[in-house]
Amino acid sequence: MEVVWAVGQVGAVWVAAVLGLIVLPSALGISLGISEAYMWVLVKTLEWATIRLQTGAKKPLPQPPRTPTANGIIERDETPMEKEIALLHRADFEFSHIFYFCRKGFEAIVEDEVTQRFSSEELLSWNLLTRTNVNFHYISLRLTVVWVIGVIVRYCFLLPLRFTLAAIGITSMIVGTTVVGQLPNSSVKNYLSEVVHLTCSRILVRALSGTIHYHNKENRPQKGGICVANHTSPIDAIILTNDGCYAMVGQVHGGLMGIIQRATVKACPHVWFERSEMKDRHLVTKRLREHVADKSKLPILIFPEGTCINNTSVMMFKKGSFEIGGTIYPVAIKYDPQFGDAFWNSSKYNIVSYLLRIMTSWAIVCNVWYLPPMVRKEDEDAVQFANRVRSAIARQGGLTELPWDGGLKRAKVKDTFKEEQQKNYSKMLVRNGSVG
Repeated sequence: MEVVWAVGQVGAVWVAAVLGLIVLPSALGISLGISEAYMWVLVKTLEWATIRLQTGAKKPLPQPPRTPTANGIIERDETPMEKEIALLHRADFEFSHIFYFCRKGFEAIVEDEVTQRFSSEELLSWNLLTRTNVNFHYISLRLTVVWVIGVIVRYCFLLPLRFTLAAIGITSMIVGTTVVGQLPNSSVKNYLSEVVHLTCSRILVRALSGTIHYHNKENRPQKGGICVANHTSPIDAIILTNDGCYAMVGQVHGGLMGIIQRATVKACPHVWFERSEMKDRHLVTKRLREHVADKSKLPILIFPEGTCINNTSVMMFKKGSFEIGGTIYPVAIKYDPQFGDAFWNSSKYNIVSYLLRIMTSWAIVCNVWYLPPMVRKEDEDAVQFANRVRSAIARQGGLTELPWDGGLKRAKVKDTFKEEQQKNYSKMLVRNGSVG
């Protein structure tokens, strides 16, 4: 009984400290300086570790990753098919021609710009989180001791603290939106809904040890508009709702996410679709247009890439978001990988593993830029408008702009692409008299 009583007392003190020192200040939108002090110590520690690496490493430290500049999948000299095959033998059909197509196939999957964007961003120096690089296996005893202390701090203190904050934030979101959702539609209900969303988002940001710098707040999305942003992580939505409320758009889920969706939609006009509805593009467009037409509703938050990219690039924006009409409010989000990798590689990690990685990182640090609102020009189609918005986001965030569809990381090669190469080869044979 004494052990149970002692555990209960420790738990009570822990919850009281979390509520008094973190949750309450977060709800009020104030800071006691704890996060700032933690970040100062963290920055100084990482600076010291970097100096130790530079002075103690026996091998040269890794160089910054080269950023491709070409618009093609692979940066290399393009040679016409006829010329390359002629170098192999001659333009008539030969079995040796297969080597040309094999090489092209290997080039399409090795070191290409698309697949590189779905692996974690490379760091210039070790951030005391992993030991995956051979240069960082052992540098000095002091650095190893600091790394061990960091593991203890992250898993024995930060992880329980962040889990507690996340549980409080999610529970408050479900309870708060459920209660507000029982009220009749009015300005009071809308105000209380925004208060609940902002308060819970601030708590969840503290659960990530988030340090977010918002720039150009005068350009924040307004009601009746559409906010579009580059997509790195599922926490992008939390990062943005920490500074303002949005109506979310997405597919209906099950489990805990489904409970949150059903609770929040009662208090806020989020737009959730069933799986079968998501395939009906006309239905989706119709519901989004109805939402935008009501200037009293919150701005819609959309990630037009449709998948997470690794914080180095912006890939093709799907045109559907730009066919709706209304004002587009672009937002650029750029994370600092030195403190933690925010990118979610959904092909490699499930959501639980990803959240565990996030909650055991040092912190989530990012910059958010609100860009001036943009409208579609009269002589501009949806694709051109989407490309113009994407270019603005890429320039502001210092991201590489790529024309490729992010869905390529999961989709198979389209038959039309293969047929195009077959047609080119057959035309070459016909021209040279090998056929007919």
